[in-house]
Amino acid sequence: MTSILNKLAFHNSFSSLDDVFFSWVKPQGLWGVRLAHANPEAAQLIGLSQQDLETDEFLQIFSGNQVPAAFAPLAMAYSGHQFGVYNPQLGDGRGLLLAEARPANSESAAPFWDIHLKGAGRTPYSRFGDGRAVLRSSIREYLGSEALFHLGVPSTRALALFASKEPVQRETEETGALLVRMSQSHVRFGSFEFFHYTRQPEKVKQLADYVIDKHHPDLPDDDSRYPLFLQRVVLATAELIAHWQTIGFTHGVMNTDNMSIIGETFDYGPYGFLDDYIPNFVCNHSDHQGRYAYDQQPGIGLWNLNALAHGLSTLIDTDDIKHALSLYEPHIRDCFATKTRAKLGLTTEEEDDVVLATGWLQLLQDERADYTRSYRALSHFSLTGDNSALRDQFVDRDSLDQWLLLYSKRLEREGSVDENRRSLMCANNPKYILRNYLAQKAIEAAEQDNDFSEVDRLLTLLKKPYDEQPEFEAYAAAPPESAKGLELSCSS
Repeated sequence: MTSILNKLAFHNSFSSLDDVFFSWVKPQGLWGVRLAHANPEAAQLIGLSQQDLETDEFLQIFSGNQVPAAFAPLAMAYSGHQFGVYNPQLGDGRGLLLAEARPANSESAAPFWDIHLKGAGRTPYSRFGDGRAVLRSSIREYLGSEALFHLGVPSTRALALFASKEPVQRETEETGALLVRMSQSHVRFGSFEFFHYTRQPEKVKQLADYVIDKHHPDLPDDDSRYPLFLQRVVLATAELIAHWQTIGFTHGVMNTDNMSIIGETFDYGPYGFLDDYIPNFVCNHSDHQGRYAYDQQPGIGLWNLNALAHGLSTLIDTDDIKHALSLYEPHIRDCFATKTRAKLGLTTEEEDDVVLATGWLQLLQDERADYTRSYRALSHFSLTGDNSALRDQFVDRDSLDQWLLLYSKRLEREGSVDENRRSLMCANNPKYILRNYLAQKAIEAAEQDNDFSEVDRLLTLLKKPYDEQPEFEAYAAAPPESAKGLELSCSS
């Protein structure tokens, strides 16, 4: 069988930067490590097959037990604002960039993917931590990143999940695990903040040039590239958060070190999807002030972009920074409006659409109705047929009927056809999301019985969240009352 390494091409561009950007670190393997689950779809992006994932070579190399010469494992330096307070002492405390890889037979334009190992042991940035990850949080990121990707949201990808026999101490003793994730960049807002606040403007420039050359090669090769770069980050961040809002996703820890410079969902901690529509839903039990509540995410996105802009202020003048940041609010409103129209099955634009959408959300809030199930039920609304299934989900049917009357008139004005509208809405309103209680069931089976079949089942289900999938119908049910609105820990 051909060696896995012969199927991969390597670049390791980040290690070409000055050594202040990172520290060389050899991964520390886990005792009794084993492959718990692998993702063939992500593996194909770097040219690996299902058979490759099942080999001992894959286990040894991607769990960090062996370090091929082509790899260049390193821990990246960065800082960031955590819950609004600047922390200068961050960096990859438990993660390593193993390599940048793509298929060996790919065209020169094909992207290299960062192969990043989380839970690989102590680094110079670990502070008092052990550099490990636990099975619980590793399963959550493994499933969560794939769930968002298949919902159409920009996200890191999950390549493999490794379990072990090694104990790790958190609030209680847990089991150590490793997660292999993939992205085309692990540079964060906080990467720029680190060099700005340590008064290294030349390093801010070097990092900006690196990101621009890699991800925005069409930008000019002069000083005008920097404000244009910031504008693109502003727009990409607005689009990302608008998408989060429309699918009911709450990140939970929107610190600037958890914000991707390429606009991906990044660093999954205590995230959560809405069950009942509660706009101020907080999924992180450490977020006592609700800073990162669901309805606060758009504003926090702008706050974080201001922090990034400050980190780039030695490259971009004040007027250009103000202009770039001014693009955020109108763009996130437009993105949210466009996505919401699709969720409501509207194909044209009217000035009062925002009133219609706000009325629907107010209904859901007043009823504490399930966000995902309600939108999916509305997808089957008929202008001429029976809508009892939708009406049965509401207690205040008079208010619902009043709104449906306005909705019907709006649909009639654009000549909406039930069948066409249903197709549009079902493609924008998922039937299946990764509810916290579903993830918790998978975690408990893995922790208690070494059973990863539920992880496999969820990953299969979540690859087609907009399809009916009758064999998984139970996964679309409303969660038990005791399982709604779960708050989670940051501990990993």
